[in-house]
Amino acid sequence: MVPGPRWTHVALPVEDVDASTEWYSHFTPLEVIDRRSDDLGSAVWLAEPSSLSHPFVLVLVAMKADAGTVPRTLGPFAHLGFELPTADAVTDIARIGADAGCLEWEPQHLPAPVGYVCALSDPDGNLVEFSYDQGVYAKVQEHWGPGEAVQA
Repeated sequence: MVPGPRWTHVALPVEDVDASTEWYSHFTPLEVIDRRSDDLGSAVWLAEPSSLSHPFVLVLVAMKADAGTVPRTLGPFAHLGFELPTADAVTDIARIGADAGCLEWEPQHLPAPVGYVCALSDPDGNLVEFSYDQGVYAKVQEHWGPGEAVQA
């Protein structure tokens, strides 16, 4: 059986693919699954190891033609979102981000469905939100049923 359409990735332009790869590997659960390079530039694919049955990939792309001109793509509100298992984990990543000089939104409790959130900026100024209690997985399961077990 051939699968139907699936959402597979988001691609972000970056100035320095190595610096961005290091940042995402440090601050998020994403791991490098592929690296590519040619005369036009380089790209790195990152994914969560726990998402084998429904992978979603963040593609970081540094095009040689864009060197020195990569604008921030996500912001001031547009962002990538990561759900963390506890409120303490949000507080911890905010502290780590503050120590690294990339904390953009202090941790705060916001009305449902937002929950407890903070945001960091990646090396290109894109926003990455870390949240607790947004209920994204719960909403998907409520809508379509539990399906496969979801790892927290």
